[in-house]
Amino acid sequence: MEHNPELTFACSQAQQFEWVRSWYPGLYARIQDFVAKGQFIPVGGTWVEMDGNLPSGESMVRQFLQGQRFFQEQFGRICSEFWLPDTFGYSAQLPQLMHGCGIQRFLTQKLSWNLVNSFPHHTFFWEGIDGSQVLTHFPPGDSYGMHGRVEEMLKTVKNNKDKGRVNHSAFLFGFGDGGGGPTQKMLDRMKRMSNTDGLPRVQMSTPDQLFSVLEKESSQLCTWVGELFLELHNGTYTTQAQIKKGNRECERILHDVEVLSTLAVAQDSVFQYPASQLQQLWRLLLLNQFHDVLPGSCIQLVVEDALQYYTEIRRAGAQLQEEAVQSLCRDLLQPKARSTQSTLVLNTLPWERTEVISRPGPDGTETLALVTVPSMGYALVQEPFVPPQPVAVRKQEDGSITMENGVIAVCLDTMGHLTSLRLLDSGRESVPDGCYANQFALFDDVPLYWDAWDVMDYHLETRKPVTTLLKPLEITLAGGLRGSVRFSLQVGKSSTLTQEIILDARCPYLRFLTQVEWKEAHKFLKVEFPVQVRSTNATYEIQFGHLQRPTHWNTSWDWARFEVWAHKWLDLSEHGFGVALLNDCKYGASAHRNILSLSLLRAPKSPDSTADIGHHQFTYAVMPHRGSFQEAGVIQQAYNLNFPLHAVPASCAQCPAWSAFSVSSPAIVLETVKQAEDRPEAVVVRLYEAHGSTVTAWLQTSLPVKEAILCDLLERPAVQGRLQLEQQGLRLSFTPFHVLSVLLVLSR
Repeated sequence: MEHNPELTFACSQAQQFEWVRSWYPGLYARIQDFVAKGQFIPVGGTWVEMDGNLPSGESMVRQFLQGQRFFQEQFGRICSEFWLPDTFGYSAQLPQLMHGCGIQRFLTQKLSWNLVNSFPHHTFFWEGIDGSQVLTHFPPGDSYGMHGRVEEMLKTVKNNKDKGRVNHSAFLFGFGDGGGGPTQKMLDRMKRMSNTDGLPRVQMSTPDQLFSVLEKESSQLCTWVGELFLELHNGTYTTQAQIKKGNRECERILHDVEVLSTLAVAQDSVFQYPASQLQQLWRLLLLNQFHDVLPGSCIQLVVEDALQYYTEIRRAGAQLQEEAVQSLCRDLLQPKARSTQSTLVLNTLPWERTEVISRPGPDGTETLALVTVPSMGYALVQEPFVPPQPVAVRKQEDGSITMENGVIAVCLDTMGHLTSLRLLDSGRESVPDGCYANQFALFDDVPLYWDAWDVMDYHLETRKPVTTLLKPLEITLAGGLRGSVRFSLQVGKSSTLTQEIILDARCPYLRFLTQVEWKEAHKFLKVEFPVQVRSTNATYEIQFGHLQRPTHWNTSWDWARFEVWAHKWLDLSEHGFGVALLNDCKYGASAHRNILSLSLLRAPKSPDSTADIGHHQFTYAVMPHRGSFQEAGVIQQAYNLNFPLHAVPASCAQCPAWSAFSVSSPAIVLETVKQAEDRPEAVVVRLYEAHGSTVTAWLQTSLPVKEAILCDLLERPAVQGRLQLEQQGLRLSFTPFHVLSVLLVLSR
């Protein structure tokens, strides 16, 4: 830059700036000078260039919140472009999240890697599931590491699929995988190309100059609606299962710590919200969401680091949670010396829950209790409460076992297959005649290109059902509040799978607690649920919402989605009835015809030869339901599976149940409760519309709120954002999949 004042360099990750700031302050001061001159340009607005599919909605918000706040503090400005050249697909919720963080422009190029269909645009408007639109540009050279050669320039112009609609495009040059290190030779070549007959006119520019020109030319641009699905690298939804599990668990831990700490601050004037510790833990989690870490496409050293970071988040998170609970329930919790009299149960989710919990008994054994806990609050469990319809478990003459709980009835054969799954109130059967659900299948998994990244459609032709029984089905809990059965299988040559199938009183789903000793190479393990449902689309949860994907392979676009990603649930429904699959740490899935499938484990050998070898534990669940998944509460049940109730020993014999927040509509999920970044006396609550409906809802709180203001995702108050505080609470209006943040100022 000192020798080439015209050179402009875009750098996209706040984390990298932070490392340079910590370790190389002299170099950092020079970077700051060049940022002030407009040559070194921070872009992206996120903490790292994260994976575009697997982080939760709240994690994506925090990527922008941490990134944009860092750029504002360090350089006096936030980024106006989201810059994510190399990630493995882009969630349909991203346009709305960009808008909420001060960004309306997006640059990437990864869809040029599509294996099946050529993406039809290079410059277009991208529309998310809520209707938000961002101006999007894919550099037509289809690369983020060009070297300024003549043939690359000619390709950039010739290849541009929106020629005529726009007359400008970007050319990203430099060495490195998205690092873009320019050399003097490249710069000299481009100077010569700035005005040469027969070549496109080339000029050094900035992202802002490029997008400003594209905005002026944008009146004829096309619009792409929904997700930008990369037709390659589908293996990244499953590879390195421990990293996927760590991500999901740590997202939950940080959610719970924030909720409980916020409530503790409101209840206890002495308690300090752990803002700096939470920022540190969030930044560790966000770092692990980089687009080669969370997807599992990283080397072994990185895996070791990532797992260590998750351990640190779990450890520190557990301590912060305990401190918040001790403060929140100071008068109710017992001194350690006294014998357990009762149990206090805390619920961090925004709806009332009635569930079976296990709690420590006086003699150290675990006892079960059925408890009802109000939304975002707590209640005391006293005497064991026996439900009107306890779980019944019965062994049949042929060795099969039936379980029922008044809601669903199941029949399992000795191999642990589900041969029947009925809704008792309607008698509707979920498993087709002659089919087995909870069927494990092993596939050969040898990709064409990149081991950890890819899984190919031809793997589907190598399906082998897992049929080697090690221990037949046996009853482990005979019923009452909980019934359970257990069996073991051999998987492949040398792996073993043990599963406990659990049915709780009043629970609408059947749980599968699974342990695997995994020792395979180039194998892919899935579990399949054929269901008696006919629909051309299945529904999958994504960040702050859901979307539908086809269950058929009519076109090459449909067929290219043979393996897709989802978050906590997927559902196949016809009118009046459906079946959902829930999970606590899996992301790979598919629904082809009437078979719902969850991807469990892979065994790639590159770039980490030890990937996934070892012990795994995970839970999934199957939930048949009447009506639509929205009416049946599938969304809430999937949250319940992922966010267990917290049980702590208490000393008091009685205390009234307490709720901090509740929402009047089941369509609205109160996702986040945290202290505001810049106002310790204020709380930020983030809600989203989860059903795909237009709805007005009341947010009620027992916290002492004196003022409520709508804000964006960076917590900047909206113009005319003040809300009326009414007797019923706050009246909030939502359109489908709308994410809403509100600043609540508390009176002390």
